[in-house]
Amino acid sequence: CVPSRASLMTGRSPVAIQMTRFSAPLPAEVPTFPEWLRAAGYFTGICGRSFHLDGSANPNSAPETNEILERHHLRTFANRVDWLSDAPFRREGIPDLVRTYVKMVPRGRPFFLQVGLSDPHRPYDENASATRPDPATLKLPAHFPDTALIREDHAAYLGEIQRLDGDVGRVLDVLEEARLAHSTVVVFVGDNGSAQLRGKGTLHEFGIRVPLIVRWPGVVKPASVAEELISGEDLAPTFSEIAGLQVPRHVTGKSFLKRLRGELLGSRECVFAERGAHGSSLPNSTAAFDLARVVVTPTHKLIYNALPALPYAPIDFNTHPLWNDLKARHEAGTLAAPFDRLYFPPSRSMFELYDLRNDPSELENLAGTPAHAELERKLKTRLQEWMILERDFLPLPIPPR
Repeated sequence: CVPSRASLMTGRSPVAIQMTRFSAPLPAEVPTFPEWLRAAGYFTGICGRSFHLDGSANPNSAPETNEILERHHLRTFANRVDWLSDAPFRREGIPDLVRTYVKMVPRGRPFFLQVGLSDPHRPYDENASATRPDPATLKLPAHFPDTALIREDHAAYLGEIQRLDGDVGRVLDVLEEARLAHSTVVVFVGDNGSAQLRGKGTLHEFGIRVPLIVRWPGVVKPASVAEELISGEDLAPTFSEIAGLQVPRHVTGKSFLKRLRGELLGSRECVFAERGAHGSSLPNSTAAFDLARVVVTPTHKLIYNALPALPYAPIDFNTHPLWNDLKARHEAGTLAAPFDRLYFPPSRSMFELYDLRNDPSELENLAGTPAHAELERKLKTRLQEWMILERDFLPLPIPPR
């Protein structure tokens, strides 16, 4: 969530702005698009679930961390926006917070508000929705082993998504009440993939392909779908162009405003993503610490695992009964071979190459195969270029001769 939100806010990669660590505060010298909007006359605000960019700030944080952040004035967001809600997060209270903010906006001024929601986030609430799917009838993703615990868990996840739909609707209701619905651009975006197998914390599609929905009455055609590659870095320049501002030169994201207006948008050749330390725990497993990079094209992707000796461990549920059950099945030799190979290989591959059109579930790693050697080299070269330009600290994927 931290690296992703840093990109959404700045239009730059988390590698370039030193935001690959969960507990990192956004450097004061790195500007955000709410600041550009504010300078142009917008009234700006942030509310809801933590925006995660002022460093670790929760009851479990080390007191030394909090003291350091305060002593060096590293928490900067109260000065970056007009209103930073300090209300304790309660999902039921989100509509009231939005209502309060809308009433604060000075007459005649345009506004920007970021609303942080929490669903679906672990631990999943089994009672999030009265109409959640029946676990027994679910169609599981192809990379999920079919166990009772996984079915129950996935049903709870989908139930939280149903609850989220209702919460988003209540925010839209506030805009309707204030007669702002038809003059406001609403963007719904996920900050990372679901905390499930090969999801959050990985560079597989379940981890980095997130929802992006734009509601712009009179401009975006309802129910239209775009297939172009979009990066999280692209939101900041898009918001800037919507506001009629010039995109700052340091921004590496690309505006997709033309596509929102129904015009042709030159398809990006590729997008990039990274994986760094998650949480603030010591690096005792890949759940807390992994280093990886990925380049994604419209048809293929190449993942570079810099620490392949570390075994896979899921994010946010590496002590969950469903993961313990899979480990027990692996140790007993009863886990089906395809899933045993995916989650418990003798060692992970340093490189993973997938054909996204023919293998969208990323089940067959093509890296190292003679038939795909040229493509693998090409994608490594693109990743090499990005890592050099972003001043990445990892060893490069193509070593010296």
